[in-house]
Amino acid sequence: MRIAGSQPRQASPKRILVTGAAGVPALGYVRSLRKSAEKFHLTGVDSNKYQLLTAETDECYLVPRASDGGYIDVLRDLIAETRAELLFAQADVEIAVISRHREELDVKTFLPTQATIELCQDKYRSFERWQAAGLPVPETRLLQDETDLRSALADFGDTWLRAAEGADGLGSLHTSDFIHARMWIESHGGWGTFTAARYLSTRSVTWQSIWHEGELIVAQGRERLHWDFADKAPSGVTSIAGAGITVRDGQVDETAQRAILAIDEKPHGIFTVDMTRDSAGVPNPTEISIGRFFATTLFFTFAGLNMPYIYTKLAFGEKADVPEPHLNPLEPGLLWVRGMGREPILARVWQADLAERALNERSRRRSIGRIA
Repeated sequence: MRIAGSQPRQASPKRILVTGAAGVPALGYVRSLRKSAEKFHLTGVDSNKYQLLTAETDECYLVPRASDGGYIDVLRDLIAETRAELLFAQADVEIAVISRHREELDVKTFLPTQATIELCQDKYRSFERWQAAGLPVPETRLLQDETDLRSALADFGDTWLRAAEGADGLGSLHTSDFIHARMWIESHGGWGTFTAARYLSTRSVTWQSIWHEGELIVAQGRERLHWDFADKAPSGVTSIAGAGITVRDGQVDETAQRAILAIDEKPHGIFTVDMTRDSAGVPNPTEISIGRFFATTLFFTFAGLNMPYIYTKLAFGEKADVPEPHLNPLEPGLLWVRGMGREPILARVWQADLAERALNERSRRRSIGRIA
């Protein structure tokens, strides 16, 4: 019985441990939860003692690298010490290790199956699965030696090289030159682990989705307009999407779902499908970032689709409020511009186009003036 004049007891905030807490993707997760109406107690861990200082969690702890033999033991200690109820991992290497040891950790994890994680983190095996399922994919070959490389370059001409495992365009190079390609692969120790694919275009689109026991809960498409610092990378690809735009594209939706279901008949967790458009504009799946959000998930949160909060509610076995429609609920044409050393902004495409039209008009007037 409630005593007159007393305050109702407040439920304790859910306690979540976030790995890679100093990284941009984890910051997006943390900031998204902070924007929800619910309170959380967030514990951040990171393997870099300097970057750890930038984490925005309620408490922070240094941990070994995920490749270290003591990583899981330290996580287990911190889970018990901080009374964490959910473990959210962001980096691929951490997801891989945590997934293998998930039964040893006394904490919730909202991850796909181990087999799905291993398959998605191997881009060549993913390609083989998609090709067998009849999806449009760039022809791809695993490079065991120089003979394989010569053959790929001869057949493809314009070729895209990359590591079969790893994120952020690891080992990527766009080339048609054998000497350049061979030196690149050898400098990365890449024989047997690098692939060569027929180059498609610079146009890429990403489809971020959350599934629960085979049911698609929510998904949103985003086209990447340019990479920040692209001129500093040999491939023109960096891990910093400088500008992205929301899209509604039925072909993208269909291809992404087919790509996911070709990997896992009962998807569970986060599946983020990267696609590159070919010369006809058809999206070709190139990889699935599994079990994690992309670096610009805060874009969707600011626009009104808080996918980290939806994910967290589901992870705790609770009903999540999902905007309608559940497929691309955000209006198309929303623009997210970000970069190093500055806060991102949410805008609309017409605002950027306005400046371009003004420049074109200025150039037109100057051209007329020169003729006169």
